[in-house]
Amino acid sequence: MSTRTQRGGGGGIVGAIRADLTQLHGAWMELVFPRQRGRGHSVMGKWQPETLPQKSAYYLWSVLGTIGLLVMYPLTVLGFATRYYAAKLDSTRTRLGIVGVTGIALVVWGTLTVVAHLQLPMEETIAIAAASAVATISTALAAGFSKAGGRFVSVFLAYPFAMTALFLPPVVAALVTPSLEGAILEPSYEFAAWALDNVLHVGGLNEFLRSNYELEGAAYAAMWVGISFPLGWFFGSVVALANLVRPSE
Repeated sequence: MSTRTQRGGGGGIVGAIRADLTQLHGAWMELVFPRQRGRGHSVMGKWQPETLPQKSAYYLWSVLGTIGLLVMYPLTVLGFATRYYAAKLDSTRTRLGIVGVTGIALVVWGTLTVVAHLQLPMEETIAIAAASAVATISTALAAGFSKAGGRFVSVFLAYPFAMTALFLPPVVAALVTPSLEGAILEPSYEFAAWALDNVLHVGGLNEFLRSNYELEGAAYAAMWVGISFPLGWFFGSVVALANLVRPSE
């Protein structure tokens, strides 16, 4: 083992990074050219270009892949971290089962709804009850889709619903607990203002949102539900990338 590690260019973090970069670059090259990844000890060996046009296309594609790695590898590292914490949550889901996870979510969100009923007007209580129902259903769906497995199901369904289930508790808690407003609602407002000015300005969407909606009360919960889906797709995608480079056991 140690001899093979030394021949591969060293162990530890440097060796792991080098192996990951080699795997990523090989996957990129294999999109166009045959036998580029994991072929070092095969009978046929790694394919090499022979003619001048082949060499030109091969090395141009290789350079583009190297440039892409400057962006892709940091995302891969983020995928490793996300996969680690997702595995922790998934192990909890495995121990408790879908019914157990949903039952805990129902108790937590039911408690928050009761607290809202005791402290807030009926209109706001109904909105928080609706957010509680969304969070409970999202928890059940995230657990169910995670158990179903499959890359497509995990990326496009399990991760977005899991993000919704994670984002809503602190937001709703801040709506019924004034001491949490400064830590959760105020940064949420600043983030919304930044997103309107820098992300949602295309086509005048920011002006439409400012004219027709106010960010107050349950609108904070609705905002984070909207954010959770693209963010869930993003984290699901980087985990899929991490699995491509270094499959989980």
